[in-house]
Amino acid sequence: MSGISKSSLKRSKPSYFMAILGVALVLFLLGILGWIIINASKLENYFKGSVQVNTFIREGSRLKEIDSLRTYILSLPYARKVEYVSKEMARKNFIKEGNEDWNKVLDYNPLPASVDFYLDPEYVNKDSLDRIVGDISKYFIVSEVKYPNAIVSNLNDVVRKIAIFLIVLSGILCLIAIILIDNTIKLAMFSNRFLIKTMQMVGATRWFISKPFDKRAVINGLFSALLAIAGISVIIYIVENWWLPEIKVLRDNTWLFLLFLLLTLIGIGITFISTHRSVTKYLKMKLDELY
Repeated sequence: MSGISKSSLKRSKPSYFMAILGVALVLFLLGILGWIIINASKLENYFKGSVQVNTFIREGSRLKEIDSLRTYILSLPYARKVEYVSKEMARKNFIKEGNEDWNKVLDYNPLPASVDFYLDPEYVNKDSLDRIVGDISKYFIVSEVKYPNAIVSNLNDVVRKIAIFLIVLSGILCLIAIILIDNTIKLAMFSNRFLIKTMQMVGATRWFISKPFDKRAVINGLFSALLAIAGISVIIYIVENWWLPEIKVLRDNTWLFLLFLLLTLIGIGITFISTHRSVTKYLKMKLDELY
């Protein structure tokens, strides 16, 4: 029986090759989508983390009061990169942004001093920002608290729509991946149906028959996952080094490792289950049904 099994497995190598390639392509597409989702999440945090709040100071406020306000903002959980911007620094920033100096028209600096800070991404939403503005505005020396309201509203709306789209797309692609991998494995196992039945007819147990196919399924699933991971790594390298170098700052090796691990488990798991199901199906079928 062992001799029959080995010779038949050798004859079925071409179908296994196509099965490995088919599973690898499906896992490749699934992995690319996973990589896009990871980067989308990182990109969301990057944009949210770039939202700046400007706390404008009343004219004539004492430095001690300004320091007290700055210390208070520094202690807040949502404030990052807190910076005091004096009137002169505000003028220099204004000119640096491409605006004309007003020295020829005005003999004073109309720009107020401010304490500026960036928000933690978790707090970049309308409700949180309204509470933040109300909290900081309690200080007497604060004349106004401003943030890019339109950007925050549009950003959250766009992020919500993208998240819904990616979740739906992921669900659809996962379903398609399972169906395609299952059908690919069934086609690969079809050429072995007579071998499976022959082994059963000469008295081999179900475990003895399924063991070499299950082992081959695990190896094929692992090899498919490695091919997919290699393809994804090449795409990531090309995108990060040639096409869009700016995206390299978003790379998270931990999430990439988890993505590759998940692809490996999916490749091995679905291949093993589909193969075992096919073997069991052919064992239950009558010989006439195999034709």
